[in-house]
Amino acid sequence: MLNKVIDRSQAPGLAKENTGRKVVFTNGCFDILHVGHVRYLTNAKALGDLLVVGLNSDESVRALKGLGRPINSEQDRAEVLAALEVVDHVIVFGEERASALIKELRPDIYVKGGDYSLDSLNKEELDVLKSIGARIKLLPIVPGKSTTSLIRTLQRR
Repeated sequence: MLNKVIDRSQAPGLAKENTGRKVVFTNGCFDILHVGHVRYLTNAKALGDLLVVGLNSDESVRALKGLGRPINSEQDRAEVLAALEVVDHVIVFGEERASALIKELRPDIYVKGGDYSLDSLNKEELDVLKSIGARIKLLPIVPGKSTTSLIRTLQRR
């Protein structure tokens, strides 16, 4: 399982090693894994042959979500993601945006949740995706299922 968590330096080689196979890439914090994440990742994997998950480092999660996040460390989050059968590789990255990792990995398909639109995707990431010819696929989210809503529920209880 832990061999599914790979070093960032291995990203460029994944595309070369998997010529002829569709590489699907998604990224996020995946702080407290829930059914919305599992359905999303399962649907992402169905789009290709190899699912690579870019995982925001602890530092980048704090920058994106604020103090108090992440709840789980990047090592724990990576291990939980790697335990999922549909996930082929997990790569931790330190930037707030996945642009550089996308450029290194060169996926065939880039997946984000339906809470995004083409207009709301990060412009830098979009530019990189266009430059490498990756398809962009937005997948539906599971209503009411998010890490933020789980944290709010726990705080209320």
